[in-house]
Amino acid sequence: MRTPCVKAAGSGRSPGSGQTPAVHVASLRAPCHFPTMARQALGQAGRKAAPGEERYFRRGLGLKKEIQPVLDFEYGSALVALIRARDFELRVNRLHLRLAKSFGFCYGVDRAVDYAYESRRKFPDRRIFLVGEIIHNPHVNRRLEEMEIEFLYPDEEGEFDFSSVTPEDVVIIPAFGVTLHDFETLRALNCILIDTTCGSVLNVWKRVESYAREGFTTVVHGKYWHEETRTTSSQVNKYDGAKFLIVRDMAQAQVVCSYIRGDGDRADFMELFDPSRSPGFDPDRDLGRIGVANQTTMLASESLSIAAQLGEAMSDRWGPEELPNRFRSFDTICSATQKRQDAVKEMMEAPPDLMIVIGGYNSSNTNQLAHLCSLHTKTYHVEDATCIDTVRGRITHKRIGGDEILTEDAWLPSGEVEIGLTAGASTPDSKLGEAVERIIRGAGYDPSEVLGTA
Repeated sequence: MRTPCVKAAGSGRSPGSGQTPAVHVASLRAPCHFPTMARQALGQAGRKAAPGEERYFRRGLGLKKEIQPVLDFEYGSALVALIRARDFELRVNRLHLRLAKSFGFCYGVDRAVDYAYESRRKFPDRRIFLVGEIIHNPHVNRRLEEMEIEFLYPDEEGEFDFSSVTPEDVVIIPAFGVTLHDFETLRALNCILIDTTCGSVLNVWKRVESYAREGFTTVVHGKYWHEETRTTSSQVNKYDGAKFLIVRDMAQAQVVCSYIRGDGDRADFMELFDPSRSPGFDPDRDLGRIGVANQTTMLASESLSIAAQLGEAMSDRWGPEELPNRFRSFDTICSATQKRQDAVKEMMEAPPDLMIVIGGYNSSNTNQLAHLCSLHTKTYHVEDATCIDTVRGRITHKRIGGDEILTEDAWLPSGEVEIGLTAGASTPDSKLGEAVERIIRGAGYDPSEVLGTA
């Protein structure tokens, strides 16, 4: 994760490791007028691609140092830096704030955002398209729109229309990646491609490709409508006749297990998995040899349990001696996702009075964090700081395990209260810092004084 650029008062440089930063109050919520400030900064010294210039970028565009100040201004937080420096805790009168020790932007998200900003810097006069959302964070996506990066969204069938893309255009592939078909289409268009696909996602793709090559059906633990799951399952198309099946949760996995053991109904099975199986999938044929993979942002413990249950079913059906020839399973959960889940589990060993989880409502890893917290304490999943109404004393949040958006009055208890916080992998420190600021203000205190006395 990027360390926020927070200047120590009078020093003119970022604070050293382990030091409590003394920061200017003005840095807490410095306004960002992106079109007039950041866009100009990104556009300086940019150039058009010359004939024969590289048209596929996977390892950056060489402008990291130039765009870093803009990224720090946009996504850093003095308040979060302060809490981190104080061993992830902050006391403000009756409030005791605890921050999970792993949170927010992961390496893959950090890299994707970096490349998007570098793209605008390198190609200031070209049209830039983004295939879907760069990450599942509304604030970051709005910033890219302000940089005049045009979003291409799929239709109801999940298909993208690239007919308007020309060889003169730049297309950014998001952190989730794109399907095999879409990637081949874009390469054929000969446009400039900026590939920000996360390395953890690529590792899953390699595993799926190996299953398909060896004649195993890929069983993916994930959400069939999620971008990453769609791109992952598409990797089987590299081999003729290869198949995939997507299971949403343990309940669906148990249906698969029952069918493997010979206890399931074919018609019911096909109906249940109608939207989440490859064309021509035949459970009587294609469940004879399976390899398990997962969407990298799913709950790690559930993915491992599903793999274990499927392995037992295959052993029951074919015998333990035949299992090595019919079953493959590897833990493909992203290490950053695992660290954030582990940090929450550590915090829940002594749970706070309530928990605030910050991140996009469509962010899978944020939803998993909220679910974990809700098992131990009152939990609010908020999209960003604007969900915390300091005037009316309300909080707007997403129901844990559902899609309903709720508003709750008088959510902040009176008296001494301990509040835990974490953020999904697509949430920048700036958004977490704004939420902390609103919590402090909602309790009747001035957050600028917290920084002023640091």
